[in-house]
Amino acid sequence: MAHLFRDLSLGHSKRESTPPPPPLQTKPPPMPTNKLTSPDLQSPLGQLASQLTDSDLRLTAYDVFLAVCRTSASKPLSTSASSIADSPSQNSPGQNHNHSPSSPALQRSLTSAAASKMKKALGLKSPGSKKSPGSAPSSGQGKSKRPTTVGELMRIQMRVPESVDARVRRALLRIGGGLVGRRIESVVLPLELLQQLKQSDFSDQQEYDAWQKRNLRVLEAGLLLHPRVPLDKSNNASQRLRQIIHAALDRPIETGKNNESMQVLRSAVMSLASRSDGSLSDSCHWANGIPLNLRLYEMLLEMCFDINDETSVVEEVDELMEQIKKTWVILGINQMLHNLCFAWVLFHHFVSTGQVEMDLLYAADGQLAEVAKDAKTTRDPEYSKILSSTLSSILGWAEKRLLAYHDTFDSGNVYTMQGIVSLGVSAAKILVEDVSTEYRRKRKEVDVARNRIDTYIRSSLRTAFAQRMEKADSSRRASKNQPNPLPVLAILAKDVGELAVHEKQVFSPILKGWHPLAAGVAVATLHSCYANEIKQFISGITELTPDAVQVLRAADKLEKDLVQIAVEDAVDSDDGGKAIIREMPPYEAETAIANLVKGWIKTRLDRLKEWVDRNLQQEVWNPQANQEGFALSAVETLRIIDETLDAFFQLPIPAHPALLPDVIVGLDKCLQYYVIKAKSGCASRNTYIPTMPALTRCEIGSKFQGVWKKKEKSQNTQKRNSQVATMNGDKSFGIPQLCVRINTLHHIRSEMDVLEKRIVTHLRNCESAHLEDFSNGLSKRFELTPAACVEGVQQLSEAVAYKIVFHDLSHVLWDGLYVGEPSSSRIDPLLQELEQNLLVISETVHDRVRTRIITDIMKASCDGFLLVLLAGGPSRAFSRQDSQIIEDDFKALKDLFWANGDGLPADLIDKFSATVRDVLPLFRTDTESLIERFKRMTLEAYGSSARSRLPLPPTSGQWNPTEPNTLLRVLCYRNDEAASRFLKKTYNLPKKL
Repeated sequence: MAHLFRDLSLGHSKRESTPPPPPLQTKPPPMPTNKLTSPDLQSPLGQLASQLTDSDLRLTAYDVFLAVCRTSASKPLSTSASSIADSPSQNSPGQNHNHSPSSPALQRSLTSAAASKMKKALGLKSPGSKKSPGSAPSSGQGKSKRPTTVGELMRIQMRVPESVDARVRRALLRIGGGLVGRRIESVVLPLELLQQLKQSDFSDQQEYDAWQKRNLRVLEAGLLLHPRVPLDKSNNASQRLRQIIHAALDRPIETGKNNESMQVLRSAVMSLASRSDGSLSDSCHWANGIPLNLRLYEMLLEMCFDINDETSVVEEVDELMEQIKKTWVILGINQMLHNLCFAWVLFHHFVSTGQVEMDLLYAADGQLAEVAKDAKTTRDPEYSKILSSTLSSILGWAEKRLLAYHDTFDSGNVYTMQGIVSLGVSAAKILVEDVSTEYRRKRKEVDVARNRIDTYIRSSLRTAFAQRMEKADSSRRASKNQPNPLPVLAILAKDVGELAVHEKQVFSPILKGWHPLAAGVAVATLHSCYANEIKQFISGITELTPDAVQVLRAADKLEKDLVQIAVEDAVDSDDGGKAIIREMPPYEAETAIANLVKGWIKTRLDRLKEWVDRNLQQEVWNPQANQEGFALSAVETLRIIDETLDAFFQLPIPAHPALLPDVIVGLDKCLQYYVIKAKSGCASRNTYIPTMPALTRCEIGSKFQGVWKKKEKSQNTQKRNSQVATMNGDKSFGIPQLCVRINTLHHIRSEMDVLEKRIVTHLRNCESAHLEDFSNGLSKRFELTPAACVEGVQQLSEAVAYKIVFHDLSHVLWDGLYVGEPSSSRIDPLLQELEQNLLVISETVHDRVRTRIITDIMKASCDGFLLVLLAGGPSRAFSRQDSQIIEDDFKALKDLFWANGDGLPADLIDKFSATVRDVLPLFRTDTESLIERFKRMTLEAYGSSARSRLPLPPTSGQWNPTEPNTLLRVLCYRNDEAASRFLKKTYNLPKKL
């Protein structure tokens, strides 16, 4: 912005070309002091080692200003004669010198130009309708006046009394008389003032003493404490001057005369002030050492601001600045230092006036643009030191607000945020790019603005998060006595979500000007902060509780909201926001919920399995336990399963459909376990079928036949009893108890459909269910239990049938039927007892399984009937004439199951009696035909290898009239000499076992 002061004819600037965004309020309220004001903001231009006060510096700066303006060679400017003539103080003693012809610069009349070029360039406002400097409240003594010259304006701005102004002007007039051919910078002004003014020029001794001490301290500061040219330790003049000043401070010297004291002072002062700084000029160096010169210049620049409205510059700022810049020759100021000092003054005025006038802030920011240009063109160590100090002070102030901008800005002052961010970023860029030696050495490509904004966002959001967490904790403690208080992390998730939305709506649009992913960085920071809490929470969860589910659901919702904001913010970025999303590793809240639910399911299922084990051990399978005839343990098991499903769907989780398969699989396995346990130990059909005796041939006409039959009967009974001995001692395996088991498995199977329909109903009432959850039937089905029930009913039904036929009725079947003479041991006893068992079955088993069991009993009866005929042992023998008895008995057996149409269907009876019906004709076939058929069938089965000797066909158990073993067995039990000879000759079969 230096061009504004090099050539004030320019009427534009960067500040004008890029105006700030319009404020949110046309008349913003004063900023709360606890947020933005910084009364302790110290000047970075340097602290003086002397005891000079701000008042001392202001008066000294005014002395310098008057000196350079009165002795400048500016050409005379047009004056406003009428203004001067009308001035009520024109003839006052203090104003006699204001318009001396020898001071054209100070006599310059103040114009009323419509708009100052500098104000237009800086974007600053004028006081407008407010009072002008020097005006006072109206009184009866006269009208207020307006300053008519630059000198008068500066006096009023610097609050210098007229008497003091007149005294300095008189001294300067005398000094000027001795400056023939010399410039003002060639004299030491405080020394000359001490030389010209004496005690009588002051109103009292106290004022005189204070004035003398101020000038002595200025000499001390400029020549001893902060000299332009560094002092040599061996310099005698500096030692002498120090002694003189310290002595004069204790005991004032007599000034205004050319006495010995003044001569000694002048000698010491001029010896130090006239030392060369390397330039060719004859300037005296008394006020151009840092930081004295900068502090004096700062005082002068402050005068550009209206004393009645410190947020505005004076109307005549162009003329005033032109005169202020003339002090550069004494103060050693150049354009770079001016730019830096003016940037600081603009910034400091914004801060000290309550930070409500954004034009000041934008002007300071614009001035920093000129400072940035300067910083790139110089490597002067002194300038760099002041530059670093000033920028660090500005940046420190800005960052104190921006590193916790949620605490700093609210709806009442957020309009200032953009300007403060811009100022802070500008300062940071100069510090990093032009001051940092490390940056210059490495020449790294660093996006300073983006990095600083990134830091501000992350710092502010972390601070805001910590505050929300403390607030959530307090809220939890306050509501602990209320019913169902929210967990802290659930409250925090809600607050963080609201914070993210507020950030996106209020702050991100401002910060996006420097960081394209401002909202993404903000939500990533919040995501990371909450992640630390939720992961610690998840690691400590051991069971599914309402609080745990509430927290995890809140975390899951928060994460989805944060990711959504990040994705929307990054839609136009180069990588589509992948870098930001990588900063947001999932909370795995849904996984945590799923794991907790799985743990809950496992606990329930383990409990159910233990219950099944315990109750099945106590189950007696009592058919009288209930009207339905199934076990009470099954009723309880199904009730617990129903309760488990209800409890599962009442869990406050969002993923019922996803976790339902785990529940169903677990319950399915438990029910399958029940079914397997219910049928275990109940034996099977093979358990009851007796072992077939070895093949023998009939002993025709033996008188010992009855004896052998008796022995054989005893052996068979012993073998059979040993096979089923394990079943006789346990009442839980009786026919009624087996029927209860069958009923129970059937009941469980039928309840599977009811359970599956109930699950569908639960799903319909589930808020998280979707259409596909209903279309996917497999996820709601029990697969293991129905199959186990069908298999169990089949096994138990066969066990019941073969137990009745081969175990319970063995005395009338295996031990009685056709033993000895067939005509005297027919089937009637078997039919009578079989009928009694059928009645018990019909009264015990469920209607839906009754037909199956009776069918199995019929199959077992047919198998038993054939076993008696084909494997009944030596105690049985049949002639061709017995075939009619056998056929009649078989018909009676079928009639029992048909029951005159009330029993099994005829086609079912025909189907399962087909084998017996096919085999019976062999018993009426003559022996020779049987032998020939046997030989033919054997040769067909074994081929040419059987021609020399017929092999003994193995027993397959699959009886068939064309099967060699079936034909052989008919011959073995044929009471016929030809059959006996054939068997003896062919296989050497014995007549007895």
